[in-house]
Amino acid sequence: MLTEMGKSKSTPLRRILSLLSKLDRLHLPASSRFDIESILVRQANKELDRSLPWQTGHGRRTVVCAVAIGHRVGLSRQALHDLKLAAMLHDIGLLTLPSSLLSRPGLLDADSYAAVQNHPRIGAELLEPFRFLREASVIIAHHHERWDGSGYPFGLRGALIPYGSRILAIADAFDAIRVPNVSDPELRASIALRILRVAAGTQFDPELIERFCELLGESDHCRPYDHDMLSL
Repeated sequence: MLTEMGKSKSTPLRRILSLLSKLDRLHLPASSRFDIESILVRQANKELDRSLPWQTGHGRRTVVCAVAIGHRVGLSRQALHDLKLAAMLHDIGLLTLPSSLLSRPGLLDADSYAAVQNHPRIGAELLEPFRFLREASVIIAHHHERWDGSGYPFGLRGALIPYGSRILAIADAFDAIRVPNVSDPELRASIALRILRVAAGTQFDPELIERFCELLGESDHCRPYDHDMLSL
């Protein structure tokens, strides 16, 4: 399941997979399954934060945005849960990359960029064997596809991209956008949302971008929103 590259620096990855394996073997009652899975996968996310310190908190913040969008569009409880697990673990494939690429990437050469592009596929392959993560692994596999078909790793387009992946793509990008010299969180978020709207119909599902704007209380001009709504 691990690539040779992943085996060579797999200590954090092995800890995460061991935790997920133990969770997968539990026979949990339906009444508590979602809560227990969420708590333990959150522990795996903390391991990711320790391994990728340059993006500490990214998974947690991505969960908040993704689940908020999921609520907005009326996802079922099961679909929301799968989306939450996917958002917490969506970068697990990065742990199989060489250490030189695990520091915050700058400009990458062609080979390095190709390796980074593989992380959604590898992450999905790592998680797919766990029964409770089957749907989450599909979401993760396709969260870097683009609405116009120019994304990776499979070049899917439009409605062929799983719905949860389209939601995760927006939430992931919203948190990942950096706005230099802007410290105010509301202004930063408003600028990030404007950037997402420019990419609606090319990178992102345009309908979901509109729902995200509505969620944040934005009009066509994307006014600042209540920042507390997206805080944990």
